[in-house]
Amino acid sequence: MPSSWWIKFEEKVEDGGERWSAPHVPALPLHSLFQLRTCLQEGTLLLDLDAPSFKEIIDKALSGQPEGAELQPELRERLAALLLLQPRHQHTQSALRLLSQLGLAPCRGRHMGGHRVVPPGILHSGLRATAASRVPSTASLSLQLRNQFKKKIPPGSEAAHIAVGEVEFLEKPFTAFIRLRQAVALGSLAEVALPSRFLFILLGPQAKVKGYHEVGRAMAMLLTDELFQRVARQAEHREDLIAGMEAFLDELTVLPPGKWDPNARIPPPSSNLKPIVSGGCSCHRTAVHPPDRQSHSNGDMAAAGGDRGSPGHPRAGEELERTGRLFGGLLRDIRRKAPWYGSDFSDALHPQCLSAVLYIYLATVTNAITFGGMLGDATANMQGVLESFLGTAFAGFIFCLFSGQPLTILSSTGPMLVFERLLFSFSQDHSLNYLEFRLWIGLWVAFFGVVLVATEASHLVRYFTRFTEEGFCALISLIFIYDSLKKMLSLADTFPINWQYRLDNVTSYSCICRRARGWGGRCAHGPSSPPPLSPQPPADLAGLSRSQCLGRGGQLLGTSCPYVPDVTLISFLLFGGTFLSCSALKRFRSSRYFPAGVRKLVSDFAIILAILAFCAIDATLGLETPKLLVPSELKPTNPERGWIVSPFEANPWWVCLVSAVPAVLVTILIFMDQQITAVILNRREYKLQKGAGFHLDLLCVSLLMVVTSATGLPWYVSATVISLAHMESLRKESATSAPGEHPEFLGIREQRLTGIAVFILTGLSVFMAPVLKHIPMPVLYGVFLHMGVAALNSIQLTDRVRLLLMPAKHQPDLAYLRHVPLRRVHLFTIIQLLCLALLWVVKSTVAAIIFPVMLLALVGIRKALERVFSLHDLSWLDSLLPETARREAEGKQAGRQKEEESNSEEVGDALGAALPHSQSRACCAGLSPAGATGQP
Repeated sequence: MPSSWWIKFEEKVEDGGERWSAPHVPALPLHSLFQLRTCLQEGTLLLDLDAPSFKEIIDKALSGQPEGAELQPELRERLAALLLLQPRHQHTQSALRLLSQLGLAPCRGRHMGGHRVVPPGILHSGLRATAASRVPSTASLSLQLRNQFKKKIPPGSEAAHIAVGEVEFLEKPFTAFIRLRQAVALGSLAEVALPSRFLFILLGPQAKVKGYHEVGRAMAMLLTDELFQRVARQAEHREDLIAGMEAFLDELTVLPPGKWDPNARIPPPSSNLKPIVSGGCSCHRTAVHPPDRQSHSNGDMAAAGGDRGSPGHPRAGEELERTGRLFGGLLRDIRRKAPWYGSDFSDALHPQCLSAVLYIYLATVTNAITFGGMLGDATANMQGVLESFLGTAFAGFIFCLFSGQPLTILSSTGPMLVFERLLFSFSQDHSLNYLEFRLWIGLWVAFFGVVLVATEASHLVRYFTRFTEEGFCALISLIFIYDSLKKMLSLADTFPINWQYRLDNVTSYSCICRRARGWGGRCAHGPSSPPPLSPQPPADLAGLSRSQCLGRGGQLLGTSCPYVPDVTLISFLLFGGTFLSCSALKRFRSSRYFPAGVRKLVSDFAIILAILAFCAIDATLGLETPKLLVPSELKPTNPERGWIVSPFEANPWWVCLVSAVPAVLVTILIFMDQQITAVILNRREYKLQKGAGFHLDLLCVSLLMVVTSATGLPWYVSATVISLAHMESLRKESATSAPGEHPEFLGIREQRLTGIAVFILTGLSVFMAPVLKHIPMPVLYGVFLHMGVAALNSIQLTDRVRLLLMPAKHQPDLAYLRHVPLRRVHLFTIIQLLCLALLWVVKSTVAAIIFPVMLLALVGIRKALERVFSLHDLSWLDSLLPETARREAEGKQAGRQKEEESNSEEVGDALGAALPHSQSRACCAGLSPAGATGQP
């Protein structure tokens, strides 16, 4: 019966032999490693053994001992019989199966199969081999095939077997390390049905049981080490294995005795550590490089931790290289995206995409209603909720169908709303037709956008470093948070709380309908002169409802008329509950409860489950909370306008020329908004495989300006927060991970179908009003708050703001804190916060017309920071600008060449001094390529 198993971390059989321990980092006595090295130096070593069965392996191992250490034939037979005994495994079982067996436990006793249970991992001479025990049983094989534990093992893995223990008939230890030429299945020897390549056997006389067990654990630790795996797979001689073990010992960390509890189990690290092998030998397995030490400096987060040169990733900066030809970047985007077009639809055939569609659909509908209402207020209903719905559906559908990055979600944005408000006010003050003036601005913007695409202006995106990205993303996230809280606080005006309510005065609270002058209502007795007012309502008014009274021109009189009981309170409960539920259910994937499949399903549908739960709570309570109102008729919000805007009708002819001036500002705003969002979505940390399309995206947005301007629909650009939420809802993680290891982030499910489905449903929402009207608005505001907070937490700026409020001894171990002084980190954070505050002030005041220019100013401020911070600090806190990165790379190359020239002068002495060291590293240098396809 096994005492422990290893995949990446150790799991032990607990006392009683009925359950496995939690995965933990193994802790070994140093002496056991030295004993293991002695075993490898003096014991039996069989490399590239050809043996199809376990019996043949044992026979060759017992007959292949070194000279002077051969076993007697009698001992060989007894050892072979002992090693060929049928193993008993600690099979994992589901909770239901374990519960069903509780009632049978007292009847089974403490014996299994007629043999007494011996201590785990110890081979006892009292267990005698029989003919039946040497053949894998059908029951063992069936359990092996049905073992649920195999789901946790990565594909391509192999099993290694380590047998250690004491026997009475040996006078000295017997050791064997075996590597098979081809991995073979060894029946039920393994817990799961996996091929085996490595075996290690250590049997010896009594009184050293603990030492044997620790030596076996030391071998297991070595075989789970990635560097030693490569050495063990490619070693040709005994010295190669010893050299690999010496390399392992060179990186070993030793804890002093008495300073910690050896029985304490160290939990696995919170993040997966990736080995970095360089120079032929892995000198530092978890080295961290600054995010700008590679060639691509755009849009990378310090926490990304991904390998930028990993297979499948586009070459760094490929999308932003200039071709020097008109529309050269656009043609390259089309050639890059065309081969993926078919898979953009087939890759969407996954249940996770259904969750993403419902989540983003509700967010898009809420956003369309919110901005449509604000546009209606700002433009006298020249653009309202219906126009917002139709424009969102049309523009989003076309963009997702033809764009370079279909994961982008188009929407009306706060900066665009500010410009619309200023444009309408200007038109009213100068007696201009607003929609016609706006049409010419849109046509000029489309023209300027096509010019930018033709001249490959998206090349400038390389200057949008993390400093600019985080400032813009933080601003949009704060707008979402602010607007959701503002909408909730406005409910207190619509549904006020009666703060002066007193229980003793309940008899004085009343509300009656009072006739006003010009009363147009009809009573049951026909028209008559109204009677004089009295404290009690007349008979003909007593049965009128609040809406009927106000509809007939009456007045509500009484202390309880403006009071709507409990609506504001329950609205805030729905709002906060939705936000907390979305956050909690999203994190449910990493919880300890329920199987992994259930956790993943709940996490994927977290937003939908939260919305359904609180919609059900609202329906159960039955209060008149504000609901989602969707227009049900396809006609313009303002009856004075039509669906097509005429370019020459009311305004003077020169307006078409003057419109180019404000169009420049709109072009800057669209370019910055669209391209910054595209940079954020195409970060290397998202591991996108199909590449970006900066030029193609800008062309789609520019051409859509023509259609939306001609039909009087709102202008659309990439919505940063909703697009980030779309990306987050499509995250892919590894289906299998070693126990104790966090699932590996594999990338984003890149496809077009979710966006297309979202905008089709948005267009059909006009016909789904009877269903959507049951969704409370506070629930959707809670979803908005969740999206804003999630986007804000995804940027490094938020982590550095927390550092401002955190004592140094409690700060997390962040990579940039190891290389940049804390005061410089705080200074960089404060400068970013001041820029963010300046953007907020400009957006919220009459100076909002220069907001696009302020976005460009962020790039200039970032350039000026090179006079305040060193390039070393900026490479960790931000990304280097292209020219700066190029100069730094050229300087390093020149310094490297000078160093090589100086070294060549003393090459003879240096070679003689370095020769022993080079020979000692030869094994590692030859084995550094990743040759392991699995982990034993």
